[in-house]
Amino acid sequence: MRQRPRRLRCSESTRNFVEQYKVTNHDLMAPFFLLEGTQKKVPVDSMPGQFRFSLDLLLEELKELVSLGLQGIALFPCLSDESKDKRATLSHDSNHFYQKAIREIKNHFPKLIVMTDVAMDPYSSDGHDGLVSADGEILNDETLDILCKMAVTQAQSGADWIGPSDMMDGRVAAIREALDQAGFESTIIISYTAKYASSFYGPFRDALDSQPKAGDKKSYQMNYANRSSAMRELSLDEKEGADIVMVKPGLSYLDIIRDFKERTILPIAAYNVSGEYAMVKAAHHQGYINGPQVMEETLCSFKRAGADIILTYFAGEYLRGEFY
Repeated sequence: MRQRPRRLRCSESTRNFVEQYKVTNHDLMAPFFLLEGTQKKVPVDSMPGQFRFSLDLLLEELKELVSLGLQGIALFPCLSDESKDKRATLSHDSNHFYQKAIREIKNHFPKLIVMTDVAMDPYSSDGHDGLVSADGEILNDETLDILCKMAVTQAQSGADWIGPSDMMDGRVAAIREALDQAGFESTIIISYTAKYASSFYGPFRDALDSQPKAGDKKSYQMNYANRSSAMRELSLDEKEGADIVMVKPGLSYLDIIRDFKERTILPIAAYNVSGEYAMVKAAHHQGYINGPQVMEETLCSFKRAGADIILTYFAGEYLRGEFY
């Protein structure tokens, strides 16, 4: 036989030379859950190794990770029910603990990319990403004004990347216009372009206590059975001014990441979501799989599919070379 593909697999050194994809610190962004107060580090039971941090302890965590090469974080606020209302009022309050945290993090780590979340659900007494009418309808256009206020307040606090995760129609264009008018032409919009109505989000909603109080999110998040609708969302986000496009979840949607790679020149982010993380942890602790190896294989799969940025709860463990 003249063709023997195994020749290129015969030794570790040969395999290293011909390896096509390698995940590095430049690929990873770490999501964090933020609590109000001090000296708080509360475990997320459904996500072993993950915590809800108060700002002071988050800054300590970031000091180590930045020293290991972490490039960016995605920040999500955990609010008490008493702080929530139907119009997500605190979402655009410049004195809220979330906005204060953005400022403090940028003061301590000016080169660290801080990505914020633009959606009503962490602040909403209804638990939805948009404004809910009296009869339970998610009001698209009325929500846009709230999202724009939120985005501008976050940019004023120092956010580098604005991440609309709400899936309202037209929100990228509305936020881009609002940011530009407020003097934030250079602030990046990383759009949750293809965000599917997925059951993989369960542990995240536990962490934020942000489950819908009634109904579900299927009228605005996408049907997981559909592929072409993601391409429509991609086309719209490109036209509306998104700088980076995202696929969420990641692992069960590698085909969508690949579709994006073949259709856009914009950078592509993949979100390795909470349920994907939790399944690896659970299987590892049951002795069913080798968790560290599955972690590395999973992260590589996103890059191989075409992702330029990987949002993952594994970021800290990957950089530390540990597995909890």
